[in-house]
Amino acid sequence: MSPPLLKKISGTACIKILCKQFGFKVIRQSGSHVILRKETPAGAKGTVVPNHNELKVGTLKGILELAGVDENDFAKFQ
Repeated sequence: MSPPLLKKISGTACIKILCKQFGFKVIRQSGSHVILRKETPAGAKGTVVPNHNELKVGTLKGILELAGVDENDFAKFQ
């Protein structure tokens, strides 16, 4: 059995990776949830990251799916 690609990380670390490596920008924050957005030729992509101390792997997968970011690409920066 291969080890999981994604590890548990904090919401802040997730936001930093999405902004620095994938070109997202913080649009606003509602409570502990940070809304990110990126303009692409195909249209805008957006996602919501809970700014918690630890994001579960399933939550992280959902964030990446909304953002249109491949898990393998994201895992390189963890």
